[in-house]
Amino acid sequence: MKHRLPVGAHPVREGSGAWSKPRAFAHRVRSYGIASFIVLAACLQVVRAAEQAPQLSPAKTAAQADLVDIRSLVPDIAEDIKYAGRDNFVGRPVHGYLAPKCLLLRPAADALARVEHDLRAQHYRLKLWDCYRPARAVADFVHWAHDLSDQRTKPQHYPNLDKSKLLGVYIAPVSGHSRGATVDLTMERCAADGTHCAPLDMGTGFDWFGVRAHTDAPGISATQLANRHRLRAAMEHEGFKNYSMEWWHYTLAPEPTPHTLYDVPVQ
Repeated sequence: MKHRLPVGAHPVREGSGAWSKPRAFAHRVRSYGIASFIVLAACLQVVRAAEQAPQLSPAKTAAQADLVDIRSLVPDIAEDIKYAGRDNFVGRPVHGYLAPKCLLLRPAADALARVEHDLRAQHYRLKLWDCYRPARAVADFVHWAHDLSDQRTKPQHYPNLDKSKLLGVYIAPVSGHSRGATVDLTMERCAADGTHCAPLDMGTGFDWFGVRAHTDAPGISATQLANRHRLRAAMEHEGFKNYSMEWWHYTLAPEPTPHTLYDVPVQ
């Protein structure tokens, strides 16, 4: 959970006021007692977290946010942008996706293009499922998660879980995708001439909620595990880090704008 200060409040910074002076610090401990001091320390942690809370960019267009279409770098990269259609866990186009495009901040787009270039030399290719994700799309996910009556996609995406368990574990109110440097993707193996590409067996489809989607999940076959590791090695070579609970999820490190969220539509 992200904590924010009330409007008009000012954060207390380390090294200012009485907390920077050892005598005053000790006096506070003696005056308030250990229990009260623990509460005060917890409050300071909340303040520090608030200082790092992500801020929403005022950008209204992809150009203003410095988001670029990956196909401006790799015109024929394989895409199946799930949230622009109905083949996803919501079962319909998601708010903010007006076109099936992969937008990323330039450093992430450049790095992803390098991954694709390296893989093609080995007769593999990437297939993209999601890239930058507008903040309004994340809000749409949360709204869907609260509607427990809508169970249409349970067999495909969360067959072993109650929908009430998705919020907070698999669906969060803030997504790293909204920072413009995270991608969801898989790999394909192609013929020597680059045609007839077929997806590798990864053990689950996209947005499968459960332990089986963990990158090193127990119970998957040796081939499936090797395919996940092959993808991870290719992505790590260009600076992407895997989220271990989702074999398809990668974020460029360090992120270009780690404390900025974007909400421009994908169009």
